[in-house]
Amino acid sequence: MKIKNIILLFCFSAFLLSTTFAQTEKKPELLTKETFIKKVWDYKSSPNTFKYLGDKPCLIDFYADWCAPCRRIAPFMEEFAKRYDGKIYVYKINTDQQKELAALFKANSIPMVIFFPVNGKPTATKGALPKEQYEQLIKELLLNNK
Repeated sequence: MKIKNIILLFCFSAFLLSTTFAQTEKKPELLTKETFIKKVWDYKSSPNTFKYLGDKPCLIDFYADWCAPCRRIAPFMEEFAKRYDGKIYVYKINTDQQKELAALFKANSIPMVIFFPVNGKPTATKGALPKEQYEQLIKELLLNNK
């Protein structure tokens, strides 16, 4: 009887640990047109005036699943979402699924990462950059413009 209780306790503990870690693991959020309008810019209501809606700066990775350079930088974006959690938002937009957003930002060459400070204009990069270069841009464009 004791061994059964020990096994049950172990299984329950493992379950609790796994759900705790699963909930705290931060990943980039996938945006749709609807969530983009709520979290980044309501371009439907104010198409001629850009106004960032977030309370923290963000970066958006425009990507496609078939794009090898996009897959190469995906781990960087996941790392940034964890490292800068609470300081910036890290979003992703699938250009194949969100064609209107891709067209809005002229994301015809991917990966394209756009940095949105809370105040000021967004800055875009095209192509797969080294991780260190993205880090430098986060520090310069997002963390110094609060």
